[in-house]
Amino acid sequence: MARALRNKPGFHLLARFLNSPSPGFLGSLRWLETIAYEEVRVSTERPYNSTAFVVHGLLGSGRNWRSFSRNLAATLSNSSSSSDWRMVLVDQRNHGRSAEVEGLYPPHDIVNAAQDLANLVKSQGWAWPDVVMGHSLGGKVALQFAESCARGDYGESAALPKQLLVLDSVPGKVNHENGDGEVEKVLETLQNLPSSVPSRKWLVNHMMELGFSKSLSNWIGSNLKKSGEHETWAFNLEGAVQMFNSYRETDYWSLLEHPPQGMEITIVRAENSDRWDRDVIQRLESLAAWEGNGSEGKVSVHVLPKAGHWVHVDNPKGLLDIVAPKLASLG
Repeated sequence: MARALRNKPGFHLLARFLNSPSPGFLGSLRWLETIAYEEVRVSTERPYNSTAFVVHGLLGSGRNWRSFSRNLAATLSNSSSSSDWRMVLVDQRNHGRSAEVEGLYPPHDIVNAAQDLANLVKSQGWAWPDVVMGHSLGGKVALQFAESCARGDYGESAALPKQLLVLDSVPGKVNHENGDGEVEKVLETLQNLPSSVPSRKWLVNHMMELGFSKSLSNWIGSNLKKSGEHETWAFNLEGAVQMFNSYRETDYWSLLEHPPQGMEITIVRAENSDRWDRDVIQRLESLAAWEGNGSEGKVSVHVLPKAGHWVHVDNPKGLLDIVAPKLASLG
């Protein structure tokens, strides 16, 4: 059994109170900091009437999904003149611009990452999102968000999303023997590096020398930011490690077996992804085939062809063909 990735001692965050919004945030007075986000809309001249939250995966950021979200919003706008969608691309805690936010309390786990979405809604005075779409780590955050909404954890005003889109994210506990081994190896490698490195080129070469692919090494290198004469991480590595450990231990099969009424949970499995055991696939297919009596929501399963884990990069058009009709049906 593989051990959990270590968390270095002394890691903590302090609350910071604000008297005005920070750059990158929209809205009025907030007392506690919330996660960073950006909005993608076809037109700011017309009011939007539907909202989708887009939640990235481990070591990523909202900007990874900018191109896909623009195409999705445009497709929805072209398909219906009565539906104007807003895509909210969040930076999860410890990632992107949210890595600089000091008021996001530990523990850094899936429950608190989902709570961050609810806090963002409340702090901005928004309506609750119609759709939550999450990739990998973000997929489990989406599932937790729905589960917490259904339990009433976010208060009486919270409304369940009508659609969850869980992209190449195994809903149960991750098998430590053969699941996400490459991710674990990446995190352990990064933990053994100094907090700053000479350059992006140096890092990419170093990762490739350790046996990582060029594409993965380049992607890891894209998460560096300039700090004096060196480069440092744009994410909080120790917080990300804690989130990954939580991702592996959380289980949402009960939510899939009894989805709340009025909500569809759509699981998108990448055809070439290596993280799906046969028994997990069969269990999902069985849930998708269950018709029920209308007292609960439903589960659907789609296979994205010609794609590995990075679904929005490997086959963005195929993913768009799956996602767009789901959102259009809500308009």
